[in-house]
Amino acid sequence: MFEKIDEEWIIDNMLHNRINFKWYMSDHFTSAIEMRSRFIYGEFVKIIPGYDELIDTDNGFIDLTTNLFSQSSFIFNTTIDRAWVEFFYGNFNIRAGRQRINWGQNFVWNPNDIFNSYSFFDFDYEERPGSDALRIQYYTGVSSLAEISVKADCNNDITAAWLFRFNKWKYDIQFLGGILNSEDLVIGTGWSGDIKGAGFRGEMSFFYPKKNFSDTSGIFIASVAGDYTFKNSLFLQFEMLYNGYAGKIKITSFDQYYYMPLSVKTLSFTEYSLFGQVSYPITPIFHGTLSGMFYPSIDGYFIGPSLELSIMENLDFSVHAQSFKGELIEDIKETLSFLFFRMRWSF
Repeated sequence: MFEKIDEEWIIDNMLHNRINFKWYMSDHFTSAIEMRSRFIYGEFVKIIPGYDELIDTDNGFIDLTTNLFSQSSFIFNTTIDRAWVEFFYGNFNIRAGRQRINWGQNFVWNPNDIFNSYSFFDFDYEERPGSDALRIQYYTGVSSLAEISVKADCNNDITAAWLFRFNKWKYDIQFLGGILNSEDLVIGTGWSGDIKGAGFRGEMSFFYPKKNFSDTSGIFIASVAGDYTFKNSLFLQFEMLYNGYAGKIKITSFDQYYYMPLSVKTLSFTEYSLFGQVSYPITPIFHGTLSGMFYPSIDGYFIGPSLELSIMENLDFSVHAQSFKGELIEDIKETLSFLFFRMRWSF
């Protein structure tokens, strides 16, 4: 990590392991436990105050994250991010425990994803965080379902909502409503389809505080996305976000936002955000991607190129760069850049 490439660098290292267990208990019951362990050592641990506490944070109702070892130069952390039991019978499905409830339709910003939002920049955590929740689903057709989910977090706040999804006009359409973190009433909608072969998706949610209901204005968050794959496998993506809550997010540096806890309201720190990405398989085993974001209100941007090479069937090497620049404080240009090298073995 660095602000300017010709000045001081901060170097960190991580050994990251994931193990997934699943047990098919009977014809109607399945259970799973999935855990990730990280051994982190380097300058981040030494110079960032409270870094061990940041790594040890668990937002679930039950704390399933712990630093097994934590010293001045290293941290060994493990967390169980999936632990659930599922019952299914015919069109009926019920799952209880730590799980991922993904109601989002878009790739980068998901205003419908009220249970467990995630950061686009965290590329090394494809599985995404889970929630301690009860999820009940009933499939009313081949491409339609009704769902009720309830989640509790570490602050004993409750998020509870219903969702109904169906297919109409060759589009998957959904409506949802409920309560977010025991504070806000929420209603939303989303869709996913295509226009002449180009993917077209979107989602929007409206949040209204329960407290002072009669004299409090609500917050509107919406994102629209499109993508297209050419015959030569060139893939283009575009996305735009409006975040009515952004004005209440006070940050003075990009690293403050990069490491802050994320929620559906803090998907971005500017009112409008634009995203674009192009990816192309240069060869069958060598893949390149270039992504970028534009933040108009701070005259800022993010740019993130990456290259991935498949060395063997189960061994990959990749390089990822992330660079931010913008005027978070008036008349002061902030910059922050990361460069990652990753070797991944799947077993």
